[in-house]
Amino acid sequence: MTVDTPPRAGRREWIGLAVLALPTLLLAMDMTVLHLAIPAMTADLRPTTSQMLWILDIYGFLIAGFLITMGTLGDRIGRRRLLLIGGAAFAATSVLAAFSTSAEMLILARALLGVAGATLMPSTLSLIRTMFHDPAQRTVAVSVWMTCFAVGGALGPILGGLLLSRFEWGAVFLLGVPVMLLLLVLGPFLLPEHRNADAGRLDLISAVLSLTAILSIVYGLKVLAEDGPSTASLAFLALGLLTGVVFVRRQRVLAHPLVDLTLFRDRTFSTAAGLLTVGLMVMAGSQLFTLQYLQLVQGLSPLQAGLWSLPNAAGLMVGAMSAPALAARTRPGLVIAGGMALTAVALASLTLVGADGGLLILVAASTLMGVGLGPMAALGTDLIVGSAPVERSGTASALSETSTELGAGLGIAVMGSIGFGVYRSRISESAPEGVDLHTARESLGAAVDLARGLGDPLGTELLTAAREAFVSGLHVTATVGAVTALAMAVLAALLLKQTPEAGEGEGSSADRSTEPDMDATGRVNVPTGT
Repeated sequence: MTVDTPPRAGRREWIGLAVLALPTLLLAMDMTVLHLAIPAMTADLRPTTSQMLWILDIYGFLIAGFLITMGTLGDRIGRRRLLLIGGAAFAATSVLAAFSTSAEMLILARALLGVAGATLMPSTLSLIRTMFHDPAQRTVAVSVWMTCFAVGGALGPILGGLLLSRFEWGAVFLLGVPVMLLLLVLGPFLLPEHRNADAGRLDLISAVLSLTAILSIVYGLKVLAEDGPSTASLAFLALGLLTGVVFVRRQRVLAHPLVDLTLFRDRTFSTAAGLLTVGLMVMAGSQLFTLQYLQLVQGLSPLQAGLWSLPNAAGLMVGAMSAPALAARTRPGLVIAGGMALTAVALASLTLVGADGGLLILVAASTLMGVGLGPMAALGTDLIVGSAPVERSGTASALSETSTELGAGLGIAVMGSIGFGVYRSRISESAPEGVDLHTARESLGAAVDLARGLGDPLGTELLTAAREAFVSGLHVTATVGAVTALAMAVLAALLLKQTPEAGEGEGSSADRSTEPDMDATGRVNVPTGT
């Protein structure tokens, strides 16, 4: 029998959402908190350049690589069970990382943290889908979840700076231990268990193909962003794409695929996933340049740059939390379109920033961009999760997270390549004679270090030329981002025009599920009203 009015979440579900917010906040913090600890960690462990890169990158790589496998695994063994297993593993490996005595030990700990993190991200989002059946309530819950992710990313450098002022570098990893212990204590009582009884066995070959494809693409994008087009970057990208094709072909013939490709037949699902990927590409690309502008052009410390980045996070919070109210009054597609149009205005205003000033313009533009991107992030994620059947919400959540990871990678690689290409061209034309042009062309950071060692007047001339060249790259990147954001606004308005307003009705067969609502012990909850 079709349920016309889905059960509404009560106090227990909203408290459960607060529990789910804890690992979400922590994961976002853990992606940024390590950067401030690099000097102290380097002095203690003395890693090589290659080891340092792996310490920084392997966490994010393995989160991206294992998301799909872990999201699908949660559908099979139970989302709450996977969340608690991941929480325990994250706490244990955080201790291992905090007390690492060598670079190799820290790389291993960071790798294990990445695998554990991949269990947490899709589990939290899929449990929200299980707990909040009412579309309007679910939109609010997803917006809260997205806000916690933004807050965590902003708090990471600040809390890291405070900890490092009093404790050793390993303290930044211990932030996760009490959070995960709280999750392990409260989770069994406040979070429901849910699994797909018809999911079948996990196909290990598909899991390996998925891991290989995503890791190859993400690593290829990273190499492309750092070194430009090269044999290595193109080889990894080709390997990833080829493995991805094999993965897709295998999913089509399996009785129980790792990823149900029929999800992409839903226009709302596929459009939202595409918008989320491109939106994160624009955001990551712009942040790559604005953060460097704060430190290398304005001369701010990492902590000061983090503080000046808080308005962007505040704007993202405002945009995400206002999205449910706006979506209740008009179509989500129009809300997303309006937000992306606002983002385009913000990006266009970055072209007013100069090498000799413009801090307030940049902060205002970053804040406005956060407000514009917030509805896209919150409603896009909600549309992906809400348009999938509840039995496959773990897979849908993993695909949503994978879209954001790939979008961030594309932003750094594509937008970074464009901006740094402009920088290299301009610095070649304007650098004073007598300087090491090869070093100056590597990056703005390399040029600043070179200028400091030259002394006046040659160092000052190089510094001025490098900063002006970098700002030119920022302007071009912002222009490309603005055009991309406008195109996204048009696509969102056209392709999502049939998506109902929040609370107007159920958008798919997923929301018309007749599954009973179960509490944390597995007992059926019979709703007594709405």
